[in-house]
Amino acid sequence: MGENPAKNHYAQLNQGEENEMEIFGYKTQGCRRALCIAGYILSCGALRLLFYWKPEWDVWINCIRCSLEEADIVLLRTTDDFQTYSRKTVTWISVSAFIKSRSDYPATEEDSIFSKAIMKPSLLVKTIQVQKIHYVWNVYTKQFQKVGVLEDHYTCSAIHDKFGSGLTCNEQNVRRVMCGPNTIDVPVIPIWKLLIKEVLNPFYVFQLFSVCLWFAEDYMEYAIAIIFMSLLSIFLAVYDLRKQSIKLHRLVESHNNIMVTVCRNKEGFQELESHYLVPGDLLILKEGKTLLPCDAILVSGQCTVNESMLTGESIPVTKIHLPQADNLKPWRVYCAEDYRKHVLFCGTEVIQTKADDRGVVKAVVLQTGFNTAKGDLVRSILYPKPMNFKLYRDALRFLMCLIAFAAIGMIYTVCVFALNGEETGEVVKKALDVITIAVPPALPAALTTGIIYTQQRLKKKGIFCISPQRINMCGQLNLVCFDKTGTLTEDGLDLWGLLPSERNCFQNIHSFPADHGLPWGPVFKALAVCHSLIVWEGKIQGDPLDVKMFEATNWVIDDSSGHQNEDQGSTHATVVRPGLQATTAPVEGITILRQFPFSSALQRMSVIAQEIGGDPQAFIKGAPETVAMLCRAETVPSNFESKLLLYTAQGFRVIGLACKSLQAGKPPAALTREEVESDLTFLGLLIMENRLKRDTKPVLEELSAARIRSVMVTGDNIQTAITVAKSAGMIAPTHRVILVEANKVPGSFSASITWKSLEENKTEDYRSLLLLNGTVFARMSPSQKSSLVEEFQKLDYFVGMCGDGANDCGGRPCCSCHFLLHVQVHGTVQHNSVPWCSPALLVSFTRAYPKLVPYRPPSQLISPPLLLSVVLNTLFSLSMQIFGFVVVQEQPWYSQTDIHSACLSVNNRERNSSSSLGLPGVRDGAHEQTDNGYRSYENTTVWLLSTINCLIVALVFSKGKPFRQPIYTNYVFILVLIGQLGICLFLMFADIDDLYSKMDLVCTPTSWRISMVGMLAVTLAVSFLVEEAVIENRPLWLLLKKTFQYHSKSHYKRLQHVLEQDSAWPPLNETFFSDSVAVTVEGNMGGHSNPTFDSSEDSL
Repeated sequence: MGENPAKNHYAQLNQGEENEMEIFGYKTQGCRRALCIAGYILSCGALRLLFYWKPEWDVWINCIRCSLEEADIVLLRTTDDFQTYSRKTVTWISVSAFIKSRSDYPATEEDSIFSKAIMKPSLLVKTIQVQKIHYVWNVYTKQFQKVGVLEDHYTCSAIHDKFGSGLTCNEQNVRRVMCGPNTIDVPVIPIWKLLIKEVLNPFYVFQLFSVCLWFAEDYMEYAIAIIFMSLLSIFLAVYDLRKQSIKLHRLVESHNNIMVTVCRNKEGFQELESHYLVPGDLLILKEGKTLLPCDAILVSGQCTVNESMLTGESIPVTKIHLPQADNLKPWRVYCAEDYRKHVLFCGTEVIQTKADDRGVVKAVVLQTGFNTAKGDLVRSILYPKPMNFKLYRDALRFLMCLIAFAAIGMIYTVCVFALNGEETGEVVKKALDVITIAVPPALPAALTTGIIYTQQRLKKKGIFCISPQRINMCGQLNLVCFDKTGTLTEDGLDLWGLLPSERNCFQNIHSFPADHGLPWGPVFKALAVCHSLIVWEGKIQGDPLDVKMFEATNWVIDDSSGHQNEDQGSTHATVVRPGLQATTAPVEGITILRQFPFSSALQRMSVIAQEIGGDPQAFIKGAPETVAMLCRAETVPSNFESKLLLYTAQGFRVIGLACKSLQAGKPPAALTREEVESDLTFLGLLIMENRLKRDTKPVLEELSAARIRSVMVTGDNIQTAITVAKSAGMIAPTHRVILVEANKVPGSFSASITWKSLEENKTEDYRSLLLLNGTVFARMSPSQKSSLVEEFQKLDYFVGMCGDGANDCGGRPCCSCHFLLHVQVHGTVQHNSVPWCSPALLVSFTRAYPKLVPYRPPSQLISPPLLLSVVLNTLFSLSMQIFGFVVVQEQPWYSQTDIHSACLSVNNRERNSSSSLGLPGVRDGAHEQTDNGYRSYENTTVWLLSTINCLIVALVFSKGKPFRQPIYTNYVFILVLIGQLGICLFLMFADIDDLYSKMDLVCTPTSWRISMVGMLAVTLAVSFLVEEAVIENRPLWLLLKKTFQYHSKSHYKRLQHVLEQDSAWPPLNETFFSDSVAVTVEGNMGGHSNPTFDSSEDSL
């Protein structure tokens, strides 16, 4: 039964967001509910368990469809490939205690969701909670809407006007009831809950069914062993979940209860606990260190924040207040990518505040609880996004194959036992027993321990994974995006030189380090003030570029100074003064009045500074091309472009400097960024050297040898990035480099793409997919980097991103495909075997191979090599057992009725001592021993062969090179395997009457036992030979693919294949715009083969 979206029954939740869901309305029906309860009782809870696994069935059977407005139950479905369902109950909350009349709710809230959610005259609010987020029913738009956030439609001026004075008590109380407390509450889950949740896993329910069946068949030993393995698996899983729950609880609990100061409308300042905060509250930030308990928009003053908890960067970040722009654009749209410069994030630490002329530093609460940036991070851990739909789909197909296999075996078993006249109960038990064999009992334990072992190996290398299911995808990576500065190159920058400009001409270059200091002038002042540095814990902290630049002046920061300005009163400002080693300066110091922090979108930063006793000036630094465009043309040297190309082509990082004088009468706080950053005077170029890290080139060479494409994604200049890419080996010396520049066409929504040959410097227009061929992507903002990764993924690349703080490339977890199928074959051949601790639990102890290979593990669970390996090993095992079953019947000592015909001495001894042994079947003569149907030469032969064959399968499937180290390096696995083999051989050759009798074995001649060892040896040799000569023979599979003209289904491989057939590629002297129609596989896109990456890792 599926969903048929109808009017008002269906809607979308969080449309366009990552956690987008479809929501359906249902109403509980009493008679259906009563029938289901009766079904729960009659099925002994089985129906309830089924509904626990399939919540959509629960809703469909218990409820009837209705509009969302009438619904008391909603069914949610994710919009990803998995389409996971969840069931939520609608609740009602009352706000009547806070709203006695309409006058109690101000008119300013009419456009707010907090007003639109209140049903009149009942004053009730309809709400649901999904993944820790509260949603309320919007009475006007007839849909559920998220609360706990400040609506996005507010403009900059509206935020200042509506929330600049704070909320009233009534407004605050109503919002608190709807939003819930401002806490990121992650309680430690009780062990009994974790245990129940784990035990109710379908795997373990099936295990319980299997164990009960085996006990009924008196198969005690095997059942006890499986119980032990299952308990071990459950214990490991519960222990790991409990440990993670405790860690997460400790991580977030410290920020849940902080004393804060808020401003109440008409009531002044008020101290309260942070969990009372609601969106729209006006937060007062006092001097000193403060932990942020929510996300907030800075509306006055300036802050310096430590965001290391969220970003991993220890560099302090400067936050400036939201401008009071009088426009109709929502504030996020107006601020574009720079909106983060105005937002203080939950969990970060304010280490310094600077008030402006408006008094104290204020911030409007933007988001609370799990809606905050920190809350979103915690939710991503609590509710990880499912990964690898292809593996999930293949696993379902494989399971269907197992069910079909079990069904065939079940039908055969029923027919055989029914024809032999067995009792109905025995027939049922034997038929069900076949089903228990289809799903290997060791699978849950093997999956759990495999992930845990892998996480531990990664942790030892300093790699932490918050989403363990992503580990299985790491072996499929075929493209890695690298940031440049701090990742491929060293974290710090070294000043190389300064190229000043005066009167439209570049002057002599000033090299660093130099015997003489920089001369006093505008360039010197720019280096001294154009930064966002602070003094924190006695040290100058900030961006490494700013630190190096400021240290070159030998000045110091006096961060405790107050600045007195006429008409503004006293404000906190940063003052820089000459240090002890500084050259003589004609000023006492320079005060930094205002900062416009660096913007990745604008590619520049600027400050307003004033010499003590002088006039204010503006200083700007940023990307040279950007700075030059903002300067007056007469101040920019005519050879600007050639000089810039000269230094960037050598791999230097180049920064442009500029300045302008400001009118003394206008206060700095009243100036906009556009006014400050216009009509500038060009000052020169600051040249900085950024060296490659020692590990960069070897790592990139290893990736290249493994046919893993490397791409550089940087915000730096394209020429600098190309030089670094060449030095690092990402671009070979023999390769031709083509520059591609995207430009917005004036007066049009289209964009043009221009291609330039780097060597010839001629403009050529090409048609291509840049993603398929680009190696260096420069001048990329953070959001563009994220978009680039997503676009690569759309081409079916498996992408890894390596940026600052994530430079460890040593983690190479192994693919689990062989591992899963190994467990399955183990289960298929284990029928009538002694219970062993499955070696599959120990395979994960084998470490990763120290070198990457130029192809990937199979990405599909049912890929031809894996499937063929499973089928062939199953056939080998089956053939050996059938051969032993048939050949034993041809032996001269074989007897179907006398199980002691092979060992007469043992037979006589058993007859004479039957009364003393008291063994079943022996006490009343030899004939009765054959009546139980278990003790026979066939069963003894097949059992011994299949038991040792399990060890053969374990050894054959425990592959080493190329993805793992040789299996003999896994000492625990080898010791267990040798121990189990020793026990098997002991059982085969030990003539211990009591042991054989208890295990329903019979004595066979020594020659036959040696023959069985020979059969096993032949099987082992054939299995190894086939695995090495066929399954692991990569040239053979590539030949087969070429013979049958198999082509990869990956989008990027198909594009490459199409362009190889395009004789007209590349087109010359053509211009392409964003609204042009290009060619693809389907006829609307295009691309060509990238000479720097020609992978042959197609999945087999």
